[in-house]
Amino acid sequence: MDVLYFAWVRERIGLPREKIDTSAATVAELVDELRAREERYAAAFADTSALRVALDQELSDFAAPLAGVREVAFFPPMTGG
Repeated sequence: MDVLYFAWVRERIGLPREKIDTSAATVAELVDELRAREERYAAAFADTSALRVALDQELSDFAAPLAGVREVAFFPPMTGG
């Protein structure tokens, strides 16, 4: 699956996107796998309450299942203006 990182998440990880093979069943399990990779991922996902997630370009939550998902995007909350 494609995993996309935006704003400060991208800055901490150092990549805008990557392809990941995962056995994670939910977004939260994927985040746990990513945190375990390297310190830069652990730093980016240290506080998931400061993150939003979209699955195939639809806002979702960290308990959402990943079955059939092709794209996961992580980004900070947006403010309007």
